[in-house]
Amino acid sequence: MSRTHLVSLKILRGCFACYKHLVLLGDFTSTKVCQKSRGVYTHTVIDLRSDTVTRPTGKMREAMKNAVVGDDVCGEDPTVNKLQEVTADILGKEDALLVPTCTMANTASVMVLCNGRFNEVIIGEQSHMNLYEVAGLAQLAGIQGCCVPNLPDGTMDLGQVEAKIRPVDDDHQPLTRAICIENTHNRCGGKVLPLEYLKEVELLARKHNLLLHLDGARIFNAAVALRVPAADIAQYFDTVAVAFTKGLCCPVGSIIAGPKSFINLARKARKALGGGMRQAGVIAAPMLVALEQMIPRLVEDHDRAFRIATAISSLQGNLVCSVDLSGVHSNIVMINILGKVTPLQFSRRMQEVTDEEKRSLGQSVSVLMWPYSPATVRYVTHNDVSEADVDNVIAKFLYVIEELSSS
Repeated sequence: MSRTHLVSLKILRGCFACYKHLVLLGDFTSTKVCQKSRGVYTHTVIDLRSDTVTRPTGKMREAMKNAVVGDDVCGEDPTVNKLQEVTADILGKEDALLVPTCTMANTASVMVLCNGRFNEVIIGEQSHMNLYEVAGLAQLAGIQGCCVPNLPDGTMDLGQVEAKIRPVDDDHQPLTRAICIENTHNRCGGKVLPLEYLKEVELLARKHNLLLHLDGARIFNAAVALRVPAADIAQYFDTVAVAFTKGLCCPVGSIIAGPKSFINLARKARKALGGGMRQAGVIAAPMLVALEQMIPRLVEDHDRAFRIATAISSLQGNLVCSVDLSGVHSNIVMINILGKVTPLQFSRRMQEVTDEEKRSLGQSVSVLMWPYSPATVRYVTHNDVSEADVDNVIAKFLYVIEELSSS
């Protein structure tokens, strides 16, 4: 059982109804009524750990149920074929390929872009590809990742990037084949990289005859924040990986997009990595729903994330934490913990509910977040977080911050 589950159990104080919903049913977002010796109160758990906790919508479930399917490894699944065609068009690419996860999408892309041993790709030190993909580039693709520090806005200094490009005539060194960019940038707090920067990266890559890959797990969040079509971002890259399991609410599935020749080889890489699926239309069907219905509403997630951040910043005498409002670009927000408590202690307190808190607020609210670094806590808004939930989150934040500030 995870630490989060254990902490959640601790706050329930023996209530079987909440135990059932939180642990047995895995429901971390619904509102439940709990009978206690002191009366009846409403206990709400709001999960801000990640947008990966989103559940498929009713229309997605219906689409899964009614999906027309075939053998996708044979190219015979009509729903998958439609998804690939539609997504390629949205991203402005020639072709696209369905894969189970965005980690596989990144690994398969690099395998094809490098196309052999003795090669290297340049990646951000704080990138998902470097930190959270279990060294797949090295283990599975046989490719070395060369890290460049990420700046606070998610970009990399292009002078440092250029300095990392290997000479082509040195037998002692690997060959630099590609540069990988992440947008939005998760670890840097959901930062959206400007189009002007992406254009500069492209110019640098072309200057040195390098390829460009975009880890666009949240490219649609970036597009919504920039108020441009996703193709305006993807145009600077040879290949793009997109996750549908985050803000787009799908239970599984990612897309690789690029030239037809690249996708033909990516299909082989997918097969080698164990990602070849058969009647995958049941996966593709909710992804088609997401393209139609979930992208337009991502702005709501961004607005709600900013509303919470604004409330935290507005609290006078806050000695506990702070948020840089200028750095809130999308649905991911980093809270800076100022030292009065640790990120773990702050996260635990946001999950706990005290008797005094219930009497003061007239409600019982647990907010789930992750300590993200020795000095930060991250929260992420998503489709399962409503306006009412945001009100409850703000009330909880203000109460806990005031309590900890005065302790």
